[in-house]
Amino acid sequence: MAERSIIPSVLGVPPLAAVGLAAVLTAIGVLVDLTRSGTLGTVFTVCFVVGCVLAVAWVRRSGLFGPMVQPPLLLAVAVPVVVLLAGSPKPGAGIAERLLVIGAPLVNSFPTMAWVTGIVVAIGGFRLLVQRERVSARPGSERDAARGEARRSGSPRRS
Repeated sequence: MAERSIIPSVLGVPPLAAVGLAAVLTAIGVLVDLTRSGTLGTVFTVCFVVGCVLAVAWVRRSGLFGPMVQPPLLLAVAVPVVVLLAGSPKPGAGIAERLLVIGAPLVNSFPTMAWVTGIVVAIGGFRLLVQRERVSARPGSERDAARGEARRSGSPRRS
């Protein structure tokens, strides 16, 4: 159960691969929108949502924590890095102008990040509840049998 994705018949990917998938899709969306229109728009939103939802759906159940908390962290890292790599701040620009060029896309994409975080946490919570391993507490279950074996050792009983 711990190795499954959201689809029970499909094995999940490691948490690092799931986070990497979302990071790559988000970076592609940021790069396309910044070069095309100079601001984050529809391509970024679609790539960010699809990447984060795919990550939380495709990851192993045992590695859900990373993809569930990744949307705000991913946005806080991916957007400034892509803005700086795209060379948006001019070389002669002052510190205030550089901060505005980097900060404006972050501030403008906050509502998207909040919605995506809510969606991802809901999907992850659903998976944690539905895909948990069932342990039966009925008499004769595996756990009771193991407990009984521990009591029956080969050594004599103390009185």
